[in-house]
Amino acid sequence: MALSQEKKGTIAVSMTNFLDSGCIVASAVALAAWAVAFNFDNVWVSILGAVGANAFGAAVGALIGGFLADRFGRKFIYTYNLLVYAAGVFIIMCAVNLSMLCIGIVISGLSVGAGVPSSWSYISEMSSSTSRAANIGISQFAWSCGPAAIFLIALVFSFVFPTFGPDGALLPAGTYGPFDGLFAMRLLFLILFVVALVAWNLQRKLEESKDWTEKQDAAGQRDTFVQMMRRALTNSVNVKSIVFLVAVYLTWNIVAGTMGQFMPYMYAAAGHLDDTTISLLQAVMWILTAVGSLAIFSKFGDKIPHRILFAATALMALAAWAVMVFFGMQLQAGTADAWGWLLWVFVALWGISAGFSAQCFYALWSTELFPTLYRGGVQGIMFFLVRGVLGIWSLVAVAGLGVEAPAGFVTAGIIMCGFLLVSLVVGVVWCPNTQGRTLDEITDERYGKHID
Repeated sequence: MALSQEKKGTIAVSMTNFLDSGCIVASAVALAAWAVAFNFDNVWVSILGAVGANAFGAAVGALIGGFLADRFGRKFIYTYNLLVYAAGVFIIMCAVNLSMLCIGIVISGLSVGAGVPSSWSYISEMSSSTSRAANIGISQFAWSCGPAAIFLIALVFSFVFPTFGPDGALLPAGTYGPFDGLFAMRLLFLILFVVALVAWNLQRKLEESKDWTEKQDAAGQRDTFVQMMRRALTNSVNVKSIVFLVAVYLTWNIVAGTMGQFMPYMYAAAGHLDDTTISLLQAVMWILTAVGSLAIFSKFGDKIPHRILFAATALMALAAWAVMVFFGMQLQAGTADAWGWLLWVFVALWGISAGFSAQCFYALWSTELFPTLYRGGVQGIMFFLVRGVLGIWSLVAVAGLGVEAPAGFVTAGIIMCGFLLVSLVVGVVWCPNTQGRTLDEITDERYGKHID
């Protein structure tokens, strides 16, 4: 059966999500090898985690991309953004020193952020009132497939192209042709580079969002960046929505962002797990997340009340980290055996919950609660705030919490539980009533016929 234009557009745009999460996770997988190859310590581990696709880079990119998407259209982003992404991952792939690595990570991070407001806005604007969550679920499925694919590929590469020798030292140059122990890592970014070019070719052929075109024609004049910021931050309805969404998403994203960027590093440092075990754990987690996105959020997001679905995912996420905290004494031995069943309970609970997590609801609500005229811009502002805070957190998470030691890992877990509890309470108590309604109906109810 032929796919509808709605589904074709959703799939094409969702490839951006695959590349975004794939870049974050590929960087996380490569972090330990980069640290050895380029001789940097925990400080630079934190900096690299903060300036790229997981934090500051994405934050600044979203602020710019959100405004451009409102000013010039969603298609404008799809015409150019993935070329920037491809340039960034190509530089990472070819990096021979820390400077090249930093440049590539910053460029790819800016691209990742720039694509987020357009992706969610475009999907929501092209969806019917009864398929909006389903299509957002598809985009989140693509987001989950990025890490799952990267970890599975990394798992295969760990057998075929081991990074470290039996003595724990990075394999020397010439071990595999002209490359050193970073060969497998370079291949990961080569894969992202090729997929980015394929996705760019598909996305540049997309039609412009009809909703954006109609609203721009009606408005007559397009906002400058300053005007967009004024509209977003001086309207009381906007401010309340921004506070709500940032509170829900930021608290969850600090936990998810820490896991996405540093979990492999923490597994290796605190648990002394080998690359193969780490890749297997992470691959299983992300496969469960991908399944959850399709089987739960995409299937039931337009049917089951959002408050019930949100409460379920938030409780599961909290339970995952509670297992680590309350049974954390088993981590003190610092061996893979000491983690035992804890790891798989953690992986199962977090993996499934992440499939219909606060990020899914944030992606949906952030497109529903704001008018088309500055929907992308406001998303950019919120993403800037969320990823900016995550960047600051990334600078202190490794060195400040001492997650390279088992005791520090447990301390981090207690903090994670606190963040997840806040997200749970805010999301359940102030869950908006938008389900099954068109974007215009939601906008008219919240803003009236005249939008400031």
